[in-house]
Amino acid sequence: MSQRIEDYALIGNTGTAALVGRDGSIDWLCMPRFDSAACFAALLGTPEHGRWKIAPATPAKSVRRKYRGDTLVLETEFEMPGGERVALIDFMPIEKREDRTDVVRIVEGRRGRVPMATDAAFRFDYGRLIPWVRRRDYGLSAGAGPDALQLRTGVRMRGENFRTVANFEVAEGERIPFTLTWYPSHHAEPGTRHPLRALDETETWWTEWSGRARCAGPYRSQVLRSLITLKALTYAPTGGIVAAPTTSLPEWIGGGRNWDYRYCWLRDATFTLYAMLSSGYHEEAAAWREWLVRAVAGQPGQTQIMYGIAGERRLTEFEAPWLPGYEGSRPVRIGNAAHEQFQLDVYGEVIDVFHVALRAGMEPSEDAWQILNVMVDFVDQNWRRPDEGIWEVRGPRRHFTHSKVMAWVAVDRAIKGVERHGFAGPVERWRALRSQIHDDICRQAFNPKLNAFVQSYGADALDASVMIMPLVGFLPVTDPRIVGTVAAIQRDLTDHGFVKRYKTSESGVDGLPPGEGVFLPCTFWLADNLAMMGRTEEARRIFERLLGLCNDVGLLSEEYDPQARRMLGNFPQAFTHVFLINTAHNLSREAGPAHERSRH
Repeated sequence: MSQRIEDYALIGNTGTAALVGRDGSIDWLCMPRFDSAACFAALLGTPEHGRWKIAPATPAKSVRRKYRGDTLVLETEFEMPGGERVALIDFMPIEKREDRTDVVRIVEGRRGRVPMATDAAFRFDYGRLIPWVRRRDYGLSAGAGPDALQLRTGVRMRGENFRTVANFEVAEGERIPFTLTWYPSHHAEPGTRHPLRALDETETWWTEWSGRARCAGPYRSQVLRSLITLKALTYAPTGGIVAAPTTSLPEWIGGGRNWDYRYCWLRDATFTLYAMLSSGYHEEAAAWREWLVRAVAGQPGQTQIMYGIAGERRLTEFEAPWLPGYEGSRPVRIGNAAHEQFQLDVYGEVIDVFHVALRAGMEPSEDAWQILNVMVDFVDQNWRRPDEGIWEVRGPRRHFTHSKVMAWVAVDRAIKGVERHGFAGPVERWRALRSQIHDDICRQAFNPKLNAFVQSYGADALDASVMIMPLVGFLPVTDPRIVGTVAAIQRDLTDHGFVKRYKTSESGVDGLPPGEGVFLPCTFWLADNLAMMGRTEEARRIFERLLGLCNDVGLLSEEYDPQARRMLGNFPQAFTHVFLINTAHNLSREAGPAHERSRH
């Protein structure tokens, strides 16, 4: 059985990432890319689906974890009943080659002598393939199909029931390293890498990167950890940022809302850009913008809501029936069929990215402006169409309020490109279109009985996504309709003070059984709205409650179950950490991202 989601920590190399449990087990790892097939998939099944555990041979009295400084080097310390102590240091060296991925694990004795055990089940293709394992002078090698692994260690290992196991002892002051390397099976076996030197180099790399952060105030440590997490979820060769490094962690235990998040969503773009720019990471922001330009190039009608990490468009979804799912939550999905949906809001997100980049002083691009011109024309012709909306519902299309607001953003930001930056465009026609969309939303999306903007035209259901309206400047936060909307959401869409996306038992929009956790990004939006209203202390209390949900190493998932007090959804979630950064800046600065964007 997998551990609780919050019991995992992240290590990575800006190419892929692994989840390491408090028990010293790596239960999820895809190599060489985030979207590659997993070679450790116990997270979604059992140890027989692939994992690598290193831990004391007998139960520890206590376990403490931390990242070493402002890095992604994880340290797990086990204290034994007799007072003996041993640490497990886990990290992935930053790679500049795409034909090699390393995971280094160092067992460090700290007090007394501790008997240890390692148990590795090497698997490929999400736990389905058992490789051919061969003994080597340096340890062992394992291969099947296109993938091969090499495990280097001085510890003597043995095969047992299609697993590789060993028992050893570590004494105080002793360090015993293990290095696991993935490489293409048609290549020669890679050479050795000095694990202790790699540890120093990796710590130095992350420390230097973190040292560039521009963040201060009472939430600096949480903001910096979120920035490090975003960097870890960035695919360095292209600049694309995955929504999460996992697939199919459920939005409700035992439910069917299990999606593959190892891709790049366009709607994350603007908020991510704000998070990076406001924290001093202009190089990363520029790389993200360039990824976006490459991904959306083509006919605007072919624009997708998400792409692969290199801009791939085919993200075909299938189910993996051999995996029982996290705590029995089926199905396990690989790929994401939502990439084929029509979601009107992404055009506003894309155009807003370029607007924000220009305001931040990033180099303007005539090529990008040409793309945006064509996109605005597409919005002009298609904004009246129903769509699947921000929550990617798999039910019938509707006229979702959030989608219409973002269509307004697309036109509004294009107008700003002409007015403020001198680009050419039919600005008078666009101004008329902007007014038309604005009037349509105010007339059809506001429900006087609820005194609130609702999920879709003519509906009675609330939806937390409408809290974006003041954040993008559609209406001022002081507008009575916005005040009423926020009050209605606080009254009807909160659970223990956290915000739900919508009531799954009532809306019927997604064609799935009811039940999901509260949605953490929406709760950050509530804090942002309240802060803009001047209700700063209320906003701060909500924000600090959200910070209290972080696990012991500062990570957050997408959703949370307030009753069971446990995280839900894919983990760690980039969107959640983006809003942690932005809301922290909103509460710590006079002109945070919410104020900047609302003034557009």
